[in-house]
Amino acid sequence: MGGQIGSATVVAGRSTKEAIRDAALQLFASKGFDHSSLREVADAVGITKASLYYHYASKVDLLVAIIEPMFDEVRDQVERLDDLPATPENVREVIRERLHSTLANRQVGALCMRDTVAIVNALGNRYPDIIELHHRMCRWMAGPGADDDTLLRAAAAMQVLSTAMMSQEIVPATDVDHVETTLLNAALGVLYPPR
Repeated sequence: MGGQIGSATVVAGRSTKEAIRDAALQLFASKGFDHSSLREVADAVGITKASLYYHYASKVDLLVAIIEPMFDEVRDQVERLDDLPATPENVREVIRERLHSTLANRQVGALCMRDTVAIVNALGNRYPDIIELHHRMCRWMAGPGADDDTLLRAAAAMQVLSTAMMSQEIVPATDVDHVETTLLNAALGVLYPPR
């Protein structure tokens, strides 16, 4: 049973807006963005489609509301790198932080991996900014004055981190901490290969 707090209805301890976002994430992740309808989202929350439109003007707006917080976290992390030296200890901590965040948002990450075209279209002119954030993190991980090989290893280490997005499907019974440790060690092994 929902109650009113300000202008948002509370559904089982969550606002209607949060409940819509959570239901949409479940549907988009299981069925795909293009194969899910706003009617299904509204039904999953127990509201009318008109009520859903009160909170989100379109399915694309709803998709953006789902994925944007994850990209905001990446942006915040990359912005903090400007004042942080790229020492091996700092690189390890930044990679660990990135993995921890990605694993906490695995369902969103898996959606991004599966529905890349829908994500790129939804983000529109913001997509190049996201690519630039990725490049900035790679350059920071490689360190100042890095040669081509080191830059390529940094980019490859970032690809290792992206495995976290699909880790629940790859190893569904594996503990999240184990996944984080394994991918952290793999990324560091790519970035700093044994001599």
